[in-house]
Amino acid sequence: MAGSSSSKTVVYGAIGANVAIAVAKFVAAFFTGSAAMLSESIHSLVDSGNGLLILLGLARSARPADDEHPFGHGKELYFWTMIVAVLIFAVGGGISLYEGWIHIQKPAPLSDPTWNYWVLGLAVVFEGVAFTLAYREFNKTRGDAGFWQALRASRDPAVYAILLEDLAALVGLLIALAGVFFGHLLNNPYLDGSASLAIGVLLIGMAVFMLTETRGLLVGEGVDAATLASLRALAAAEPAVARLHPPLSMYLGPQEAILALDVRFRPELSAEETVAATARLEHAIRAKHPEFTRIFVEATAAAAKG
Repeated sequence: MAGSSSSKTVVYGAIGANVAIAVAKFVAAFFTGSAAMLSESIHSLVDSGNGLLILLGLARSARPADDEHPFGHGKELYFWTMIVAVLIFAVGGGISLYEGWIHIQKPAPLSDPTWNYWVLGLAVVFEGVAFTLAYREFNKTRGDAGFWQALRASRDPAVYAILLEDLAALVGLLIALAGVFFGHLLNNPYLDGSASLAIGVLLIGMAVFMLTETRGLLVGEGVDAATLASLRALAAAEPAVARLHPPLSMYLGPQEAILALDVRFRPELSAEETVAATARLEHAIRAKHPEFTRIFVEATAAAAKG
């Protein structure tokens, strides 16, 4: 529950920042006619809606198990994250590409960029705060892994989706600033539309990454190689275990996984000793890997050597 609360804090922070930024950007886009600013406005508006969808996913994934969903509703969060990625691809990226192309075909006359600089400067501050919140939460589970390695290994879309959105927003703001600055410096109105195209490509690339990562979780991704090695080591440390077949696992949610073990115990063990050994093994696994909320052990006796 603590992890879920922290994830919600990250999402709330991102929504608050994006709503404020979207309003400011739309005002600036209205007065300046900037395509890059309009693209950034749409980007922030889409991000605000995406945050609400992720909150919906968090709420629905927390529902208890029932007869129709005996393993709970944890994958609801993955489904809604998939919807978010599609929206970023189609709405954020698609409209930015469209606006960029239109403004390259018919560039708007250059006007006083003061509005743009003020709004983009404030947006960088707000997005920086939101990104810092998400980055701190991300670092809690990152360990010693590199940024991109940990991002790909993360099972919590409420953190990695918001982190990616905030990162893309900061990069997009820099692109928009560059488009406005160099457009006026070189007296070239085409750079504004080009910046909008670059923002569209950025959003589509981020959406594809999110779709790829979330698809694996939605269809049933298992634990990583390090965790599998740890499970084998725990089984080897139990004297009653003769052999462990490859463990079967699947994530049901960011902090919840299912584990199925096919264990061969030593043939001389009694039924009571096998039950006790099974309990010890389950306890050892849960102590080191609390994400395994459901463990199923198929315990059989190994064949005696003739």
